[in-house]
Amino acid sequence: MKTMKLFLVLVVFTFNYSQAQQQIQTAIKNSDTMKTYVIERIIPGAGNLTPEQLKGISQTSCTVIKEMGPKIEWQHSYVTGDKVYCVYKAENKELIEEHAKRGGFPANSVNEVATLISPETAEL
Repeated sequence: MKTMKLFLVLVVFTFNYSQAQQQIQTAIKNSDTMKTYVIERIIPGAGNLTPEQLKGISQTSCTVIKEMGPKIEWQHSYVTGDKVYCVYKAENKELIEEHAKRGGFPANSVNEVATLISPETAEL
């Protein structure tokens, strides 16, 4: 009986390990092909949305991304008075636009990031 339990634990571990390996390989492959985009969404009153409303919007976005597969990732968003600025990684602009369409979100402007600068850039 102990041997059977040990065998089952080993099978489950091996399956989970294999699944994790596949996810890591997909992430590595995507990092080579995915670009970073900034999306401007004009949403009047965005800064006044409640935590519950923001949670619902976030859940919708995550559900759509899960359906679309590993070629698109939501990094984070900045909510301001009447706009939301989202940072995504995707293989192309069309995936960003498709996500917006499926989720019912505006995508008033979608721009690929050419480069990233910060205060550290001044020190280089």
